[in-house]
Amino acid sequence: MFQKILIANRGEIALRVLRACKELGIQTVVVHSTADADAMHVRLADESVCIGPPPSRDSYLNIHQIVAACEITGADAVHPGYGFLSENAKFADILAAHNITFIGPSGDHIRIMGDKIEAKRTAKRLGIPVVPGSDGAVTEEKEARRIAAEIGYPVIIKASAGGGGRGMKVARSEADLVVALQTARSEAGAAFGDDAVYIEKYLEKPRHIEVQVFGDGAGRGVHFGERDCSLQRRHQKVWEEAPSPALNAEERAHIGGVCARAIADLGYSGAGTIEFLYENGEFYFIEMNTRLQVEHPVTEAITGIDLVHEQIRVASGGGLSMRQEEIRFQGHAIECRINAEDPRTFTPSPGTITHFHTPGGLGIRVDSGVYSGYRIPPYYDSLIGKLIVHGRNRVECMMRLRRALDEFVVDGIKTTLPLFRDLVGNADIANGEYDIHWLEKYLAEED
Repeated sequence: MFQKILIANRGEIALRVLRACKELGIQTVVVHSTADADAMHVRLADESVCIGPPPSRDSYLNIHQIVAACEITGADAVHPGYGFLSENAKFADILAAHNITFIGPSGDHIRIMGDKIEAKRTAKRLGIPVVPGSDGAVTEEKEARRIAAEIGYPVIIKASAGGGGRGMKVARSEADLVVALQTARSEAGAAFGDDAVYIEKYLEKPRHIEVQVFGDGAGRGVHFGERDCSLQRRHQKVWEEAPSPALNAEERAHIGGVCARAIADLGYSGAGTIEFLYENGEFYFIEMNTRLQVEHPVTEAITGIDLVHEQIRVASGGGLSMRQEEIRFQGHAIECRINAEDPRTFTPSPGTITHFHTPGGLGIRVDSGVYSGYRIPPYYDSLIGKLIVHGRNRVECMMRLRRALDEFVVDGIKTTLPLFRDLVGNADIANGEYDIHWLEKYLAEED
């Protein structure tokens, strides 16, 4: 087991990893920018190192400063959390060159899954169902027309190196295709420094289903069930739940087994999430995230397994702590991402939190690094915290969530709490009848 872990992140995820380390008796080091000097994870860590000014490029994305912090403090491993350097293959390689363990997959696996085209090829080879589309990057209009005609309109053009909706355009006819192709390539080049794009069949009303997987790097893989992340705005997840209201037991077991076998065959090490669009009983691979997800607590709630503990165990060479048949699923869990944003326009709302009170009681968990008097800085993601609620079934979970949202108090700034109070009372949400376009339509109708 590791003696000392450096946490290369901030906010609630840094605090989440810190807690896991403390429970395992591992010393902790956190890095922080000058803007985060008073953050809760900095206060609670055994050691802290300031690595630069507020801009992420000068601090949390500064690989050399983080490696230097490891060497200064004697950290023998780094947990990257999510975001920032968590899916940076170069970072993983540099740590390995310095004999520091990256708590995550190999740099090679990060590269494969970070390239959307190569990820799709790999998924297909591993037996994971994929969306019909191009086999590689598409550069010529003639080729784009041919592929679109073969798979049928509408089609979606996506940036190979992209994410978060950038470099992504829908074409509903051949007349739309040329403009969509040019626009997607231009956006992809500007956002990611790579204008490669590919074409896929566009699904009209899919769910976003993701499967939590773990591999030991030596040919064993397991899954921890699925999460439904269909409530999204601009391709950003807002509300996640497990298990999905859309799947039956047979579908759940089938796609989980497919993913676990694929991870084993890949020789993958650590946590990963294989993401799908699901429509009319069919699953279509869209990407794999080679890190811990923001929404991992809902999986922890229904399995009772600490996924960060498992990450650390696997990275230290201890292997997986359980077999697939030992993983049990109980009840239902929902997570709401509480952001420092206007609940309608989603404009960021940095500032000082004058009063902060979290709900409690059976089945309630709040992952947050803020407190009364804490100032939300304007430089980073606007996530204040995550409200995770667990119940014996979805009905109980929804009732408990309604109560918890009523108890949650964040004063001094605007937050998305009012949005969730509206959603929990909506009939479509209560019945589990929504898709990835539902929330944006709902917000448009409200305006």
